[in-house]
Amino acid sequence: MFGPAEISSIFSGVPGACGSGPDYTDPVALYDKAAGRWLVTILASSDGFKTGFECFAVSITSDATGSYNRYAFSFSPNLNDDPKFGVWPDAYYGSYNMFSASAFLGAKVCAYSRGAMLAGKTALSICFQRPTSDFTLLPSDLDGHTAPPAGEPNFLLELATSTTLNLFKFHVDFTTPANSTFTGPTMLTVPSFTEACAATGTCIPQPGTTQRLDSLGDRMMFRLVYRKFASHEALVATHSEKTSAAASGVRWYEIRNPNTSPTVFQRGTVTAGSTSLWMGSIGMDKVGDIALGFSESSSSLHPAVAYIGRVPTDPPGTMESIDVTFKGNGSQTSSLSRWGDYSSVSIDPSDDCTFWYANEYIPSNGIFNWHTRLNSFKFTSCK
Repeated sequence: MFGPAEISSIFSGVPGACGSGPDYTDPVALYDKAAGRWLVTILASSDGFKTGFECFAVSITSDATGSYNRYAFSFSPNLNDDPKFGVWPDAYYGSYNMFSASAFLGAKVCAYSRGAMLAGKTALSICFQRPTSDFTLLPSDLDGHTAPPAGEPNFLLELATSTTLNLFKFHVDFTTPANSTFTGPTMLTVPSFTEACAATGTCIPQPGTTQRLDSLGDRMMFRLVYRKFASHEALVATHSEKTSAAASGVRWYEIRNPNTSPTVFQRGTVTAGSTSLWMGSIGMDKVGDIALGFSESSSSLHPAVAYIGRVPTDPPGTMESIDVTFKGNGSQTSSLSRWGDYSSVSIDPSDDCTFWYANEYIPSNGIFNWHTRLNSFKFTSCK
């Protein structure tokens, strides 16, 4: 319908780094289902990523190819790295890993005035800087047609230790900013795990090259999905873990009732023998079916796109069988270890059943020649 075009082109004409860069990275696109609008963000820098701006574009209609209300928020003199976002009734919530030169300053969480952005008015941001012990706090993103209870805070989740997750609550008040609160963590105990590639950061094998890929096993993976059911609230989340001496898998969780008595209702790890699974993303449809997408690779398999799923009647903590939807024909080479920063499972609001999964692959050996694969599927039980 449109393009291809650089995401940064949406911000053409905006003063400063958002409009002229020259450097852009870490885009995120979300659909604000309650408003029927698109939220597109990207990190922009004018000095080689020493400092950064977060650029926001909110579509004026549900047409993603139309006009946008555009905003720029400065994080100077620091860099707002690895931004991730969630849509919530009272705000757009974001999180960053903040850096000054090469020094890590800790995670930072911000709430942006959604109502103002939807109306094209002046928008505010309210932020909390966290200590260096906090890293990659993932904000919750609302799915479904049922909103959370009025006034409920946004939830943020991070990996804490090898046996715990940290759950935080962010309540924003744009009328009286001093009333905004960031509380937690509530520590959720989980079965012990070892981060994928914990020793080196890059351990995912590929055929035909000694170049290994980064698992990003030190963080929760986009998105942290929230859904309100008649009987309970649920969050679903995922990250990568080491499953053998040579392979990694994707760990997943369903956390229930996060605002009252948060509990890990179920969890599991998806493995595929000597094949490494990583770069996961998870979602849940309106009847509670769960879909988990990921990349997979080995010394004999070029990075491929795959997913797996479960229905509520499956035994707790289990998934069904892996479906490899697309096999790449190449490996990433030449000392380039980063394999994107995330993939994305999202739910189609038209039926609240259809999943869309976006991930990357490489058609032939090389660097920066990746392509995007879009996958669409749904469970037969969801109608």
